[in-house]
Amino acid sequence: MSSSQEAQFSMADLSSSLPASTTGLSAEDRAGLVNVLKIKLNDLTGQHPDFLDTLSANVRKRVGVLKDLQSQHDELEAKYLEEKAELEAKYLKLYEPLYAKRYEIVNGLTEVEVVLNDTLADKENKESTGGVPNFWLTAMKSNEVLADEISESDEGALQYLKDMKWCRIAGAKGFKLELYFNPNPYFKNSVLTKTYEMINEEEHILEKAIGTEIDWFPGKNLTQKVLRKKPKKGSGSVKPPITKTENCESFFNFFNPPQIPDDEEEIDEDTAELLQNQMEHDYDIGLVFPFV
Repeated sequence: MSSSQEAQFSMADLSSSLPASTTGLSAEDRAGLVNVLKIKLNDLTGQHPDFLDTLSANVRKRVGVLKDLQSQHDELEAKYLEEKAELEAKYLKLYEPLYAKRYEIVNGLTEVEVVLNDTLADKENKESTGGVPNFWLTAMKSNEVLADEISESDEGALQYLKDMKWCRIAGAKGFKLELYFNPNPYFKNSVLTKTYEMINEEEHILEKAIGTEIDWFPGKNLTQKVLRKKPKKGSGSVKPPITKTENCESFFNFFNPPQIPDDEEEIDEDTAELLQNQMEHDYDIGLVFPFV
């Protein structure tokens, strides 16, 4: 057999060489197993240059073909991601007029023609409220993930939320959320942002998250609570109550995401696991905003 003929190796050859214990698998499952073996072998040969030397000539040829298949797969994957990004950008542009119209209706900047009977028309004339009150607060509370993050105290501030936007980070991997607020008695910011910078978007590997520092008005910080304790009796003078400030649960903690320490070796395993869970939870919240 010529060397070119020997190099012609099909997936069926590897499938037929699988252990007898896999014979009960369906054709689809066996194909999946072959694909996993292909990837693992590629990793092994990449990490250990001498690994191929331990294999027989026939197996080396098979591994070579598997690596070639993986290269073809990677090329297709790159093309898929490129076309996916182009398609996403196209539809984000198409969505913009719809979002602009929504903004105008929600905030009472434009009116919608509605046919009403005389009784309802009189009632509508007496109710001069424009737009759709509490639109975004209602939308957020209708989302199971976000509803769990909103405390009763948060609702007052979220009533001032007038728009919400999502966009890709230009020239980088990741996305940014923008929440726009009307002037309110809680904080000075007109927009609160949250940016997620990704290492790998397809596998959801987060590098870091960055949130806006909220400029709270005095006594209005919803992420903190003040505990007051009466001083002990004993002296004749009247003492002021003892106060203590503690962090509390609030949706607005979303803009102060967990951060990885500069020196990761300083944290123990339990702390690292807790930090990872917090970051995953934070990222899960960020993912639902485009669907609110």
